[in-house]
Amino acid sequence: MTVYGYARVSTAHQDTHLQIDALQRAGASTIVQEKTSSVGARRELNRLLSQLKRGDCVLVYKLDRFARSLIDLLKIIDRIESVGASFRSITESIDTATPAGRMMMQMLGAFAEFERGMIRERSIAGQNAARERGNLPGRPRALTLDQERELVVLYQSGFYTQKGLATRYDVSVSVVKRALYRVTRPTSSSLK
Repeated sequence: MTVYGYARVSTAHQDTHLQIDALQRAGASTIVQEKTSSVGARRELNRLLSQLKRGDCVLVYKLDRFARSLIDLLKIIDRIESVGASFRSITESIDTATPAGRMMMQMLGAFAEFERGMIRERSIAGQNAARERGNLPGRPRALTLDQERELVVLYQSGFYTQKGLATRYDVSVSVVKRALYRVTRPTSSSLK
């Protein structure tokens, strides 16, 4: 059984000394450090998670140094527990190897579910309000309706590939595919 300590700071100018000292005092035998924003890829964390074995433990100083959000935290802990390892946070006194720690994670899971629901409701309400003001959600189309009609005719002629049309109209192949899909789907009212 290995106790892996994980320490992270948001920028290269910050240091992890406080976290590392606490992780060592709490029994971490191997410590992984990350000096990157939680927004980007966390290579060291992913490397740590991929080498976990049954009985190992991931130890962190604080939850906000470990996960971006409650939902992210639960996903990572699920990954840890799927291999038979456990998770501990020093400052929040969470230990998934104990019944109380597992109960705490279940409560956090309920809050995450609530948070997802609230985000979804706000998002839908915002989209509906935008539609009522005449704004369509999403980015504007790269091609006009006339350009899309012309593109479809050229594609159906058999003389152009999707890539060739993308080059001709200076758009991505995805834009071409979406334009073709809008015409070929059962309800193609968007081009009428």
